[in-house]
Amino acid sequence: MRKIIIFICILSLFLVVIYPKNVYAMSSLDDILTKADDFLRIDGGTQSTGNNTLGVLADPDLKNTSDFLYNTLLGISMIAAVIVGMVLGIKYMLATSEEKADLKQTLPAYIVSCIVVFGAFSIWKLLINIIQ
Repeated sequence: MRKIIIFICILSLFLVVIYPKNVYAMSSLDDILTKADDFLRIDGGTQSTGNNTLGVLADPDLKNTSDFLYNTLLGISMIAAVIVGMVLGIKYMLATSEEKADLKQTLPAYIVSCIVVFGAFSIWKLLINIIQ
């Protein structure tokens, strides 16, 4: 197994050395910066107004839809997290010592899933605020 890993590493290194991919920029730095500034000023052929430089969420319908979807999914996930937490708590209070041990094993998964879900919603809201 170790010989196969060493062979794959040597083969990968050999392929990287044999097949270099060079990128050559033909424009000057001033030309690149000018084109970048033009890209930031232009919004689909029209001049952008307001704080939304790229015009990604300039459409109010898109923003309203995003806000509605965010609030709806966040509400559903909060309700689900509370219900699952209550069910686990009630089961823990009524369980025997062996069942309590099994429930304690499911608790870290519940906490991690809550962190992942609410972290995803936080990232979503952060990205929406940055894009605006």
